[in-house]
Amino acid sequence: MKKQTQHGFFDEENRLIKLTKKKDPLVKLSLMIKWEKFRPVIEKAMKKETKGYGGHPPYDYIMMFKILILQRLYNISDEQMEFQINDRLTFMRFLGLSLGDTIPDQNTIWLFRENLINQGVIEKLFNKFDSILDQESFLLKEGSIIDATIVEVSRQRNTREENAQIKQGEIPEEWKDKPHKLSQKDTDAGWLKKNGETYYGYKDHVKICRKSKFIRKYAVTDASVHDSQPAESLLDKSDSHHELYADSAYSGKKTAKLLEKKKIRNRIHEKGYSNTPLTEAQMKRNRKKSKIRARVEHVFACMTNSMKGIYIRTIGKLRAEGVTGLMNLTYNMNRYVQLAG
Repeated sequence: MKKQTQHGFFDEENRLIKLTKKKDPLVKLSLMIKWEKFRPVIEKAMKKETKGYGGHPPYDYIMMFKILILQRLYNISDEQMEFQINDRLTFMRFLGLSLGDTIPDQNTIWLFRENLINQGVIEKLFNKFDSILDQESFLLKEGSIIDATIVEVSRQRNTREENAQIKQGEIPEEWKDKPHKLSQKDTDAGWLKKNGETYYGYKDHVKICRKSKFIRKYAVTDASVHDSQPAESLLDKSDSHHELYADSAYSGKKTAKLLEKKKIRNRIHEKGYSNTPLTEAQMKRNRKKSKIRARVEHVFACMTNSMKGIYIRTIGKLRAEGVTGLMNLTYNMNRYVQLAG
């Protein structure tokens, strides 16, 4: 019979010391991000909430915010988030919890995120971190790059007739009498066919700092919207007299006039057509631009690989905007740790 090991008072601490030596990535994220800077933004939005989240007393707002960042860092559901916090010492340490503390359940996590989304707090948190980056001189004013990536959601199993009605902005009649079914249908997302593959969901349109690769601005649309449509909303005064890079999807007279009006130097890829192919000089210019424009692909690659995929589990555009904003913010925090660490 195997002799039972007696547990000591410092077992948890000793295990965490070992995990730190194994380079737990959450240690740097916890120490290097100035989490308290976000508290006023969250508290201002939540001051009307009296019951809190998950009973009395309410969980600390910063801890709950850190849970949402963890979710996007590892792309896990609310249910899995609850399990992983209970299971992982590294998650508990990141959140400032010990084995004896009460862990927020999946409903508490969902409710906290819902409140942030419904009150428009996610974008404010993103902008708050952007201002911190600016104060610490991480945002070098040396040009920007814009691009879009597909944010997939669960595919809808609708009939052709139902999809046709949705495209016209209508709700299928049989759904109206089935509120539970309707609540599970994302009528805001769109379809996109790209490189022979079919996708369903939204698009994350971003503008990144050319040098640092931080996301400066973002916009969320359904997947069917052309990449160039939200371009104007991504540009502001900070882009004036600087270069803007983008692939040929953004080429055209409309965008060229927009950049000229805003005094932005146009470095968008030139586009060839069947009757007017690109000249050798144009192709040479495009190759030169590609070396810089490709930096935005590093951002999406980080989300796909390090952050476990550009996929969300929400329904509806409002939630998609909120969770995509959290994804962009989490990427920026990750990038900050890389550059400042």
